[in-house]
Amino acid sequence: MSQTKFNVRKVAVLGAGVMGAQIAAHLVNAKVSTILFDLPAKEGNKNGIVLKALEGLKKLKPSPLSNKDAVGYIEPANYEDHLHLLKDCDIVIEAIAERMDWKADLYHKVAPHLGEHTIFATNTSGLSINKLAESCPDSVRPRFCGVHFFNPPRYMHLVEIIPCVMSDAGILDNLERFLVTTLGKGVVRAKDTPNFVANRIGVFSMLATIANAEKFGIRFDIVDDLTGPRLGRPKSATFRTADVVGLDTFSHVVKTMDDTLPGDPWHGLFKSPEWLQKLIAAGALGAKSKVGIYKKDGKKMFVFDAAAGDYVGAGQKGDDAVKDILKIADPAEKFRQLRASEHPQAQFLWACFRDVFHYISYHLADIANCARDVDFAIRWGFGWSVGPFETWQAAGWQQLAQWIDEDIKAGKTLSAAALPDWALQADRAGVHFASGSYNAAGQNLVGRSTLDVYQRQLAPARVLGEASAPLGETVFENDGVRAFTTGDEILVVSFKSKAHAIGPDVIDGLNKSLDIAEDRFKGLVIWQTEEPFSVGADLQSMLPAFMTGDWAAIDTTVRRFQDTSMRLRYSQVPTVAATQGYVFGGGCEFAMHCDKTVAALESYVGLVEVGVGLLPGGGGCKEFALRAAQEAKGDVLAALKDYFMAVATAKVATSGQEAQEIGFFRKGDPVVFNAYELLYVAKQQALAMAESGYRPPLKVKGFPVAGRSGAASIKGSLINMLEGNFISQHDFFIASQIADVMTGGDVEAGTLVNEQWILDLERKAFMTLLQNSKTQDRIANMLTTGKPLRN
Repeated sequence: MSQTKFNVRKVAVLGAGVMGAQIAAHLVNAKVSTILFDLPAKEGNKNGIVLKALEGLKKLKPSPLSNKDAVGYIEPANYEDHLHLLKDCDIVIEAIAERMDWKADLYHKVAPHLGEHTIFATNTSGLSINKLAESCPDSVRPRFCGVHFFNPPRYMHLVEIIPCVMSDAGILDNLERFLVTTLGKGVVRAKDTPNFVANRIGVFSMLATIANAEKFGIRFDIVDDLTGPRLGRPKSATFRTADVVGLDTFSHVVKTMDDTLPGDPWHGLFKSPEWLQKLIAAGALGAKSKVGIYKKDGKKMFVFDAAAGDYVGAGQKGDDAVKDILKIADPAEKFRQLRASEHPQAQFLWACFRDVFHYISYHLADIANCARDVDFAIRWGFGWSVGPFETWQAAGWQQLAQWIDEDIKAGKTLSAAALPDWALQADRAGVHFASGSYNAAGQNLVGRSTLDVYQRQLAPARVLGEASAPLGETVFENDGVRAFTTGDEILVVSFKSKAHAIGPDVIDGLNKSLDIAEDRFKGLVIWQTEEPFSVGADLQSMLPAFMTGDWAAIDTTVRRFQDTSMRLRYSQVPTVAATQGYVFGGGCEFAMHCDKTVAALESYVGLVEVGVGLLPGGGGCKEFALRAAQEAKGDVLAALKDYFMAVATAKVATSGQEAQEIGFFRKGDPVVFNAYELLYVAKQQALAMAESGYRPPLKVKGFPVAGRSGAASIKGSLINMLEGNFISQHDFFIASQIADVMTGGDVEAGTLVNEQWILDLERKAFMTLLQNSKTQDRIANMLTTGKPLRN
């Protein structure tokens, strides 16, 4: 069966709770027909429980839906009337509450209705897959496995696949193919042990942090200040994460560990602290109940103080001396200083790291197939920028192993269990190597998966210690860009600037790359080695000219920017922008001028220049004026209004699909769910255009604009906003400039203009705004604080 192509036409999700509904949402994001089941409602519409869940999806932030229409494609169903629909489903995912008895009852009910090839998977976060398989008939068990999504399913990259002993290998491969390419996930194959890989280690890490915070007397807000971005971890750090997850949910996962891991040497740690049980009993469950470890009262934030048994004012930070240690770039030196320091906060941090290293090395053999799976599971499931094994290896394996061993023998650790022999080997340099990652059970190195779907990942996620040479062969490089090829006649350009901002070096490099591509290659792709695609123009590079009032130099730079956008549009070879992360300002303008965009689903796209008191000056206003003219059915102004609002309000699309709805990207351009496949798909698009006899578009001779009457109409509604105090006087001035440019300036409605006409208006308005003191204040504020100023 695994030899034939696996087409997923329809999927059913059983259970319309938080996870079930969001898994269904992500399936329809990916254009997979989806049926969402739950119990029949006791009164009213029998699908009432599911319908309520679908309404709830529309209100969630961040949105589980990548476009406004997606929710309409989820078909509501109930177990009483619709089980016959399961026979047409290729995959059925069970996502009901974590109760073994409830799941068993449901399996008995649905099993007779499954199609003979249907994959049946449970989204349990920690129950035994083999035990659950016992509730399935013999005929279903080869097609049964665990498929553990992380919350929120749209945004968390990790999915764990957990086979039962009967799971068919071909079934598991097909499921992995679907998860990786269609849903865009990073898959880790886990062993059937309680809480699997990510939750087992991630929750242990949180429990160890809580225990060490108590031991060293560190307040919860200080813990969160020290264990978030300073360690390369999410802003929610430790205690805020517990609030976000839900204190009751966190406590439930801890109880699973308590119940199912009686032999774990750390078993004494698997208890919810008394203060946590009291908060839960009082209904303080975290974000969902608006009060948990943190609570807000008016504008004031409070944090629970376990020692005092009450809330205290929040906002205390870690000690500067300890934060200075965390800034040390060399991991070996950083750990040396943390361990040597007598400051309680430094001792706390060393203890947290040490206890996690102790735990993962002790359990590697029984919970994971290799160390790489542990690091990816924690990076993708808990949002750490570096996995725990990678951290240990980077800091010097031998030295840390020796220190951990000393602390165990001195009784300082949370368990007296000895480090495994393999971790203390005299010649061990780490667990990740060019040839593979260490598998403690087999005492061998395990290479990467050879599944065909991974051939599409030209620049896959790597762990420290794997080969990390730059991709492809460099064709051209300057201070702004690197242009390279992997031998398929496509030139790929990556920016080297911070956040891939576009300054003179990037513009020079991109133009040179276009020269080379037109001369020697079939197409050009703009792709960044990591997100964002680009935060837009590099305002910092304009500062010297700005400070000296050299407006002519800035005007020349803006003209060069516009010319580069136009080169992307009219180049002799097809141009493709491969976007992910922020695609702002000038980055968005470059993408708009390419023949195609291939957008990662998580592309956040916008012409956001009004935030710094400017308007799009790299062809964005021109492009929207042109598109409005091409789309207008006799009324250019009507077609222009939404585009104007997108620019004037700095509207940001929150997905590649929404960027097409707003009009930043073209409808029908590919949206790729797995960002690691972005480069592959972009190159295939460029090659397809080249092989189809690509010719650049003919220059637009003339297109109609809305003219001064159109601008007057837009300004009329702006005056209402100004008088209602919705916008400031300067907002009104900026928006009026945008209106004048996008309607074609001081001409009659319907006048035919060319692209250069609008570009000249755009540049002139950009320079007018740049010389305005209120805009200069906005730019200064953005450069110094990173936040927009409303003045």
